[in-house]
Amino acid sequence: MSAVSKSVQLPRLLSRAARLAVPTTARISLRHLSTARVAARSMARLRITRVAAQSSGFARRYSSKSYPDHQVVGMPALSPTMTQGNVGQWQKNVGDKIEPGDVLVEIETDKAQMDFEFQEEGYLAQILAPTGTKDLKIDSPVAIIVEDEGDVAAFADFTLDAAKAEAGGSASAAPEPSKKETESPAQKSEAPKQASAATGSSQQSGSGDRIFASPLAKTIAKEKDVDLAQVKGTGPRGRIVKADIENYIVSGAGKPAAEAPAAAPKSQPAAAAAAPPAPAAPAVAGVGYTDIPLTNMRKVIATRLTEAKSTIPHYYLQQNITMDSVNKLRKSLNTAANGAYKLSVNDFVIKAAASALRDVPEVNSSWQGEVIRQHHHADIAVAAATPAGLITPIVKTCDAKGLKSISADVRDLVTRARANKLKPEEFQGGSFTISNLGMYGITSFSAIINPPHSAILSVGTTEQKLVVDESEEKGFKAISVMSVQLSADHRVVDGATGAQFLKAFKGYLENPLTLLL
Repeated sequence: MSAVSKSVQLPRLLSRAARLAVPTTARISLRHLSTARVAARSMARLRITRVAAQSSGFARRYSSKSYPDHQVVGMPALSPTMTQGNVGQWQKNVGDKIEPGDVLVEIETDKAQMDFEFQEEGYLAQILAPTGTKDLKIDSPVAIIVEDEGDVAAFADFTLDAAKAEAGGSASAAPEPSKKETESPAQKSEAPKQASAATGSSQQSGSGDRIFASPLAKTIAKEKDVDLAQVKGTGPRGRIVKADIENYIVSGAGKPAAEAPAAAPKSQPAAAAAAPPAPAAPAVAGVGYTDIPLTNMRKVIATRLTEAKSTIPHYYLQQNITMDSVNKLRKSLNTAANGAYKLSVNDFVIKAAASALRDVPEVNSSWQGEVIRQHHHADIAVAAATPAGLITPIVKTCDAKGLKSISADVRDLVTRARANKLKPEEFQGGSFTISNLGMYGITSFSAIINPPHSAILSVGTTEQKLVVDESEEKGFKAISVMSVQLSADHRVVDGATGAQFLKAFKGYLENPLTLLL
């Protein structure tokens, strides 16, 4: 068992007297553990809430809602920009043993489909977010993990509402009585006003029952002037939690008593307050369109490109490049490779761009608000189309690599990008972007800058053109011409600087032997 797992078990070694001295509902956040224990989980950036074991007295009072020691596993943040995720295929079933590093579930982030590796030992006791769950916010409960296999059966009826109630509870909340009397609406209406959200106190109602709510629920109720006596709790043993208050307010029932109509009853039906929103109406048959749900990736693409186009001052420079020399060299190198590799025109474009960035480092920069960051290496993002949307895997240190290495890296990255198997560091960052639509017959286009980069090079197809050549018998000849366009951020790259970059780029492609130096 790992050192992390052993350290988590330390509270279980405490004596009964020491355990009773600690609030039994206390939760330990992993963010407050030692640096070493946090480092062990940093790879997945896992957020887990540790639920302390309940004492025997507390368990008796909550005999129908008591659970052994367990961990509520939250939706992990698998990328810096991720705020929510979709649940993919679960790789473990309820009851399966989990070893550190095992893949628990596939998570669709804002960038790609990624494996969520769990970093502790235990057993999967319950799945709270089944495959296909959409738009689950970071830290939302997805699973229950226990340390002992014998505890798995205790969570057969554990629900997402119970997990949320645990997250909304607090150690300072008073325990509920073991016996709870039923109360009619008439009795509730006779309850004294002292048992209101303004104080969240434990004053008794007309029937003698106490109102139990988490401190957070009391605070929200006080701010919104909600009478806790009108809210039905969904937490353990009927405790009122944050979600109950929010549902009560959303339902329209959460108004101060003084503002309610005189004829209206003071007690609102709890079922109406907690009812989920009605599902969207299905599409009408015969309508000439189909509404396609947005993926997380598509949402991020829309947000980032809208921001880029509206906040970055773009300008554009075009250049035509003669590709005859590149085509001849490419053919010669591929023939000599005997199938060991196969260079593409795009490989030469990437290498030429990296060499030009080395010559004109001002373009290899990014706007950082207070400073302009100039990168020491050409980490080039290559735009790749995938079924889920556009993604830009990064070929690192292209300025220090040869054509063969660049070609191999591009093939590997694009293949894994289309299979949603990229790691975050493989598509985040970089210093420059290339988007090539030449294979689709596009002659030229204006690409949108990919923040935080200061420039993007759009590459069109290669066309045959006739040019004047007095050395030829006919006075002209046919050449292969490729059109490129540079979209640059005027905050970072001045027009003359952008022109210098394109001049250097053109020189490398029209004399490709210089790329081998």
